[in-house]
Amino acid sequence: MKKHPLLWFYLLAFLISWVGWAPSVAASRGVTAFAHPAFQALLLFPALGPAIAAVVVTWAAEGRGSVLTLMTRLVRWRVGGLWYVVALLIPPLLHLGARGVDRMLGINPPSASDVALTGPALVGFVIVSLLSNPWEEVGWRGFALPRLQSRSNALVATLIVGFLWGMWHLPLFWWAGGPMAAHPFVPWLVGVIGESFVYTWLYNGTGGSLLVVSLYHVVGNVSGALLADKAGSAVGMAVAAALLAIVLVLVFGPARLSRRWEESG
Repeated sequence: MKKHPLLWFYLLAFLISWVGWAPSVAASRGVTAFAHPAFQALLLFPALGPAIAAVVVTWAAEGRGSVLTLMTRLVRWRVGGLWYVVALLIPPLLHLGARGVDRMLGINPPSASDVALTGPALVGFVIVSLLSNPWEEVGWRGFALPRLQSRSNALVATLIVGFLWGMWHLPLFWWAGGPMAAHPFVPWLVGVIGESFVYTWLYNGTGGSLLVVSLYHVVGNVSGALLADKAGSAVGMAVAAALLAIVLVLVFGPARLSRRWEESG
């Protein structure tokens, strides 16, 4: 693990998470042996997989002290207040922008009844997002991003993190009847890669605050559910996110995607 920490991280993150998703995906495809409700407990694995992988590899490669440094980024709250405003506002604006792209391209977005969450389902979704999204970010942005940026510029590192982050979600597209099964994967993946530039900008601009990055992640998921009747299609989001990524690269530069830089990896 000391020689190839990134490889080990991604292998473990995918293995742990996909093992957790596999029974539910199999059950949705008619494999009745995995239909027992007890298998749903394994869905904790995807929620924690990236963080577990990051902690295991960090401990093995760098020791206990580096694990503490990694986890303290989750509570790094002393950043400019504007970063919190940005983390709260960009996600809903992206969803609305995606709908605008759909209108320009003549695309009919998914019916709100297909994606909307209300009442207890919405509350449950918010709770799940709050409990799971920060642990994802411990892996993607806390562990992988700074290590990739130490080898290449922010643009290349972001493309790699975004692509692998999107591929990590692949079992959800095989989950028949699941919330993501109806989305076309390739446009969705392009949107994820585009949005990854926002995550890198937030992470680098705040000196490595996973708190701000996690807030953006949670708000992105929740605003998508709240704005179901106004959000756009996967194609619309892909275009909107790609345009935002281009703006960030042009304004802040491909080397760091930030005018402030603190080596946090």
